[in-house]
Amino acid sequence: MKEPTLHEVTLRSGFWADKLKLNAETAIFYQWQQLENTRCIDNFRIAAGMKEGFREGFFFSDSDAYKWLDAASRILVHAPSKRLRKLVDDFIGILEKAQLADGYLYTYNQIHFAGQRWVDLQIEHEFYCLGHLIEAGVSHFEACGERRLLNIAIKAADLLVRNFAQSLPDYTDGHEEIEIALIKLWRVTDNIEYLALAKAFLERRGTIRFFGLKMLLQVLDSGRRMGIVSRRRAAWLNKNPDNSGFNLPARNRHKVPFWAGPRFMLQALNGKYNQQHLAVEKQTRAEGHAVRFTYLKTAEAMLAQVPGHEHRIQKLRSIWEQMVTRRMYVTGGIGSLPLSEGFGRDFELDPEVAYAETCAALGSMFWSHEMGRLTGEAQFEDLYEWQLYNAASVGIGRDGCSYFYNNPLVSRGELARAGWYDIPCCPSNLSRVWAALGKNLCCYDHSEIRVNQYISGEVQIEGRQPIRLLIDSELPWQTRVTLKLEMERTDSFDLVMRLPAWAAGSKVSLNGKETGVNVSRSMPGKPSANGLDFFAARWMRLSRRFNPGDEIRLDFDMPISLVRQDKRIRGCGGKAAVTHGPVVYCLESLDNSHDIFTTAVDPESLQACFDETILDGTWVLRGRSRKGEALVFLPYMLWANRGPSKMTVFVDS
Repeated sequence: MKEPTLHEVTLRSGFWADKLKLNAETAIFYQWQQLENTRCIDNFRIAAGMKEGFREGFFFSDSDAYKWLDAASRILVHAPSKRLRKLVDDFIGILEKAQLADGYLYTYNQIHFAGQRWVDLQIEHEFYCLGHLIEAGVSHFEACGERRLLNIAIKAADLLVRNFAQSLPDYTDGHEEIEIALIKLWRVTDNIEYLALAKAFLERRGTIRFFGLKMLLQVLDSGRRMGIVSRRRAAWLNKNPDNSGFNLPARNRHKVPFWAGPRFMLQALNGKYNQQHLAVEKQTRAEGHAVRFTYLKTAEAMLAQVPGHEHRIQKLRSIWEQMVTRRMYVTGGIGSLPLSEGFGRDFELDPEVAYAETCAALGSMFWSHEMGRLTGEAQFEDLYEWQLYNAASVGIGRDGCSYFYNNPLVSRGELARAGWYDIPCCPSNLSRVWAALGKNLCCYDHSEIRVNQYISGEVQIEGRQPIRLLIDSELPWQTRVTLKLEMERTDSFDLVMRLPAWAAGSKVSLNGKETGVNVSRSMPGKPSANGLDFFAARWMRLSRRFNPGDEIRLDFDMPISLVRQDKRIRGCGGKAAVTHGPVVYCLESLDNSHDIFTTAVDPESLQACFDETILDGTWVLRGRSRKGEALVFLPYMLWANRGPSKMTVFVDS
């Protein structure tokens, strides 16, 4: 089925229109300024010969600028801005000068180790950075219809094809991403070499002989190289003392138990950390670094959509189920281990230790969306929605200028949002997802329109005749969604609408009169550690001859639910999370004077209401504890927007 392009969807009102306005008018410019402040953009100017200076930041920092460029390009479609357009065009001009004639572009090596390439690939992320460059090139071409950045991306991809089409498994990147980028570039250019290389990178993964020894040698060599850079920096500062006050922002704060270090080292050496422990077709569980894992599975799901690769579907579905039911938090967060930023064992979901990186939630959303395209099954779009509102959106503050990197579900007051980090991978990643959100609203062919996400907007559908689908959604706070069909003449097709797992049901009305729909059977699921059952999501199918102006109204049954956690989970086993619709709620100490960590809630007392006194107005849940104490539950995505506080997602009942 076909998805709408960025140009065919407009989000004009409601919850997400406000978010996208924040993204386009505040967050994207703030992020650029931080990239300038931390000298990330200067690295490209230095590589281009446009400026003298010393390269700052981690070896993979190029990718942060590319994700910003990806986000900015997408934003320009519906929020044209001369200021943003100039930043984008000027940065593309810098990249044109920085890229070498054969297509190589990686400022760490170009500035610090001229002539060296593809060194310590398991550590230093050359392919990962080029992958984000290629994705930005595709996004810019689709958004702006121009080839300048796409040509840079093609030159980089052609270099990879020349160098690695027939290479050894050793030449697979330690951080998956390039596979996604190459498939996207193939879709735009129809150059089969890009698809072939993406497939090769996937199938070579996990087949490196003596991986542990090679990984150790790369760790040592990368450390040696960083030592060289450090000494050169000290010498440069001696000659340029005016620059001695510069330092990168602090690392994100997170709780690190004593066992985290040894487990990280073990996962790195046995290959699980970067999914090099087994060949991809033999991997059956969510393992290792959560972002790397989800990027790998996203690429696999994209490849499985190519004729001849259907055999991959069942394994992808099985491993998705294992992750969702055994290794995912109730918020949709994934990655329970600090340092390795990755998966633990089944049921190892301590809410206070939880890493649950924002980028990991986004990676999971990428994967789920591709699985939805691949299978047409509702549970994948259901998880996409859940993570969008909870595990991902918590990563950005209401001001658009403060962020979380990791997202625990319990905090004793030590965690606060920060304006930037020394590794700022999440802010622009979140911005690029928001900027392209409209593409995920629906998909269609000549006989069916399938509504995946209930977000207010307008979609131009090119079927047997042009159809304008108008979606007016009160979600996530209230229950009504209205769909209106604008077209020139009567037409027969199926309108298929997702019945979310969080909804007890839905009344469907056509032009003001209740009508029947065919509801698909829910997928058979397994008991879940986090208490959620995404497999209960279904499709409601309305098959008829539609008339111009037909209006379909959905009224979802949206109960306030207590989602009980498996007793085997340390820190919250037997407790419950409070949810309403697709939103997880939490107790924040700023609104509750009692000990929030020992609260037993009276579930019958809970009511949803709009509170003008909290965060300039937001929806909350109010109720009482078993002891009669007044309780205020705030959406988890909104916590820590008012300064330091304690927080918990879990209560007794």
